[in-house]
Amino acid sequence: MALATRTDRRPSLTRTLWVSTVGKKTVMAVTGLIMLGYLVAHMYGNLKIFFGLDAFNEYAHWLRTMGEPMLHYEWALWIVRVGLVVAVVLHGVCAYQLSRRDLAARPSKYVHKRPRASYATRTMRWGGIILALFIVWHILDLTTGTVHTGGFQSGRPYQNVVDTFSTWYGNVIYIVAMLALGLHIRHGFWSAAQTLGVGNATRDRVLKATANVLALVLTAGFVAVPVAVMTGVVS
Repeated sequence: MALATRTDRRPSLTRTLWVSTVGKKTVMAVTGLIMLGYLVAHMYGNLKIFFGLDAFNEYAHWLRTMGEPMLHYEWALWIVRVGLVVAVVLHGVCAYQLSRRDLAARPSKYVHKRPRASYATRTMRWGGIILALFIVWHILDLTTGTVHTGGFQSGRPYQNVVDTFSTWYGNVIYIVAMLALGLHIRHGFWSAAQTLGVGNATRDRVLKATANVLALVLTAGFVAVPVAVMTGVVS
């Protein structure tokens, strides 16, 4: 009688990391830092609007030709877009799953009052939802022109930006989203540092200061554009 062989059905390391709380927090930390790097570059590009129509439009054209001649027209831009979509989806899925686990782990109310969390911590979830909705609106407004007011002009990003921020609701949507972004970065950068094991008693103060500076600079940098249009500095 032949002996039956036992198949090793242990889950892979990737699956083990994915299903674990630590693994999901690590995915959130890494994808968050990827998006942070993109935001820094995006803010820098946005500020070119202060150098005039030609400078801003030339920058927008360069985004479509970067990587040439090795890569074809817009290939590098699409690689960046796909990478960002993957990062955003993974970040959002992990955030949702961790939130569900947190709620499942404490189905009843606490007997004793918990210490109040910071304003940024208490608004992380709603901030994430606001940012997700903003991303959809932003793409439909300035990339596809689907919801753009004033007549979307393909190949004329400077005029499209001015059109958007010439409306009160365009400014409100953008500024509210950027304030939510600042709070998200302030808490998220600190959380990512702790998850990846960068923080310690010596570096904590530096990391907190870095998180505050990043949040302030990015918020101010992004908000500067609609404010400039509203005040006539950019027109």
